[in-house]
Amino acid sequence: MHCWRHKTPLIYRATAQWFVGMDLKPNGGPSLRELALGGVDATQFFPSWGQARLHAMIANRPDWCISRQRNWGVPIPFFLDKVTGELHPRTIELMEEVAQRIEKEGIAAWFKLDPAELLGAEAGQYDKISDTLDVWFDSGTTHWHVLRGSHNDGHATGPRADLYLEGSDQHRGWFHSSLLTGCAIDGHPPYKALLTHGFAVDGSGRKMSKSLGNVVVPQEVTGKLGADILRLWVASTDYSGELSISKEILDRVVETYRRLRNTLRFLLANTSDFDAAVDMLPVDQWLEIDRYALALTRKLQTQAEADYARFEFHRIVQALQNFASEDLGAVYLDILKDRLYTTQAKSVARRSAQSALWHILQSVVKLMAPILSFTAEEIWQLLSKNADDSVMLHAFHTLPAQDGEEALLERWSAIRAIRADVQKEIEAVRTSGLVGSSLQAEVEIRLAGNAFDLLASLDDDLRFVLICSRTTLLKVSNDADDAILVTPSPTRSASAAGITGTTWDTMPRIRNFAAAARQTCTAPAKLAPMRKLTHASGACP
Repeated sequence: MHCWRHKTPLIYRATAQWFVGMDLKPNGGPSLRELALGGVDATQFFPSWGQARLHAMIANRPDWCISRQRNWGVPIPFFLDKVTGELHPRTIELMEEVAQRIEKEGIAAWFKLDPAELLGAEAGQYDKISDTLDVWFDSGTTHWHVLRGSHNDGHATGPRADLYLEGSDQHRGWFHSSLLTGCAIDGHPPYKALLTHGFAVDGSGRKMSKSLGNVVVPQEVTGKLGADILRLWVASTDYSGELSISKEILDRVVETYRRLRNTLRFLLANTSDFDAAVDMLPVDQWLEIDRYALALTRKLQTQAEADYARFEFHRIVQALQNFASEDLGAVYLDILKDRLYTTQAKSVARRSAQSALWHILQSVVKLMAPILSFTAEEIWQLLSKNADDSVMLHAFHTLPAQDGEEALLERWSAIRAIRADVQKEIEAVRTSGLVGSSLQAEVEIRLAGNAFDLLASLDDDLRFVLICSRTTLLKVSNDADDAILVTPSPTRSASAAGITGTTWDTMPRIRNFAAAARQTCTAPAKLAPMRKLTHASGACP
């Protein structure tokens, strides 16, 4: 047999040891095993499978051997009768005297102690033992030293931490010994919840090793990419398993960060001339699609707050990413640009959009703050204009209430499904070279029943939702006749034929777009560049 760490030979020897009895029932009360099993049942586990694992370990373990024969460590300051082997009758009092000496002189005070200094004439009748404590007993009693006196919660019966977190191997280590010492001292675990995580491995799932040359140094990642990229990698990884990291994985994290950051730049740019105290419109005056965006934001925030409570950070990152790229970038903001850039600066239509964007920005920045702390703080300084304020001093954003959000979400989910079908057809025509963009296409939609009524309710806004030059909506008798027809607009056809000097009927967004945009769109907010992670371009054309 060899030492697992030093690889040197080991010699087994029979030695008297000290044990904590798991099934003893002092004064007829519950045993330590019973208290510990009850404590496991009363503890929250993240992930949940940790509960069964720790429960099985406690249920099947033998008595706890807490003594070790080492030349270092915390001593077990016992004196044993040379004849009977019993502890000195003043053991508790003697332990306190030893503790006072160690407090003044250090741990060596015990090992150099002459028993006669404490026992006097009795010293010849007793042996001073040289055993030390199991290091898991040392770490397992940190709740007594760290928490007691600093946390009032449960102080009358012993302190409890909200959460202990460590690697999954600690079910038989720190979590385990803390549970036993907490139950022995206070009658309950020293924690309310346990969180376990896997270990960092390389992109191939191999353990990091200097000999393999696959070690990723956190300081190097922070130095090259910024601390928020490292934080985002941690948060985006499901820590219940191994946490893989490599250059390729970090490159994907950088891309996720860039997309989210650019969305935030757009929100900042288009609310830079908006004073919420003066310009905010009541929700009942917002346009319907703006109220839909509010409903989507509330859905995101509700989910994120629940995920934070469960420590499921990867779900929050996924939700923020999908919200920024799918709900905002691919739908809402894409449709919104016309209104932001071409309507009058103080018009109801633009203020409605800005009211929604302001609430979205407030919500997203506060939701991402625990993960992307530096980016959130940078944005908050722009929003608050107060160097002494911090996003970390604020709770999650309170969104304004509105009635009928479930129906609104359901309605726009159906609209988005039809919009996606239209975009597929436009893309097919674009691929063939007949149009360059959706604005050069006209769309005819034939629908039956509720689907027709749904799009008809949008009236002239349908073309803005579909982002095309003209839409024609026709009602058919049955679903079998549903169809989407896409053709090049006259403007596109005239351009292809070389005809100039005439403008056919196109969307208002085409007319004087650049001039209107420059008049109504303010300069993009200046988020400080984080090395190579941001684009130089802003939101204005």
